[in-house]
Amino acid sequence: MKNIFRIAENCLFQASIPEKLLHTHQAWRYCEDDLLSYESVDTPKTIEATQFPDKPRLLSPKQMPRRQLTTPEGLAAFFHALAHIEFVAIYLAWDIIYRFRGLPNEFYRDWLHVADEEAQHFTLLSDHLATLGCDYGDLPAHGGLWDHAQDTQGDLLARLAIVPRCLEARGLDVTPSMIEKLEALGHTEGVAILTRILNDEVGHVQLGSKWFDYQCRQQSLAPSETYKKLINHYFKGKPKGPFNREMRIIAGFSDAELDWLEYE
Repeated sequence: MKNIFRIAENCLFQASIPEKLLHTHQAWRYCEDDLLSYESVDTPKTIEATQFPDKPRLLSPKQMPRRQLTTPEGLAAFFHALAHIEFVAIYLAWDIIYRFRGLPNEFYRDWLHVADEEAQHFTLLSDHLATLGCDYGDLPAHGGLWDHAQDTQGDLLARLAIVPRCLEARGLDVTPSMIEKLEALGHTEGVAILTRILNDEVGHVQLGSKWFDYQCRQQSLAPSETYKKLINHYFKGKPKGPFNREMRIIAGFSDAELDWLEYE
């Protein structure tokens, strides 16, 4: 039997991209073959010990150069930004597995499935980048995504509210318009990749909602009110719309949560 927390440690605390992808896909195959152990055998290392590759160079959002999607350079920068989001998403999925112990085995299987799909997304985007004359790491990238993991390292409810139910949920809002822009440019391969990612991300947000509700029940908390409090505290203000209400409902958002995001 392979221990899921040992594999998570291998993925989080070494910087090699090929090894990270390999271990992630192997772990999901072990899970499918019922060859994983979910016994917590050690104390998690601090989140500050997480290792990232030397590239890309990370910048604040204000420092990121602005490029037009209609130019070759802008198209490459667009897909590079998406590749970086998916790469960090692999870390986020592994960290929620690694950091929060004593949960049902189903919790770990669900987030391992997410890690495997995020790794697939990253590979799709990296391969597509190569056709545009660019490799992952060639361009700078947004440096703030991992901050949310650090901020919520001690609070599973906050992690679920901020990562799948805020950051990933934002993808449900903005990706359809990205797909439309690529369709208008005739960029059929990009449309196919983003469509695949969008469909998978609905499932990822659903899992966030599933385990958020589970944790609220365990702690006798009202999910909608708890979500509001956590977003206000950790996100420092509500995310800005517009919101894809139809997709968010499918992904487990309540009408009360959406009414609060949109109107209150």
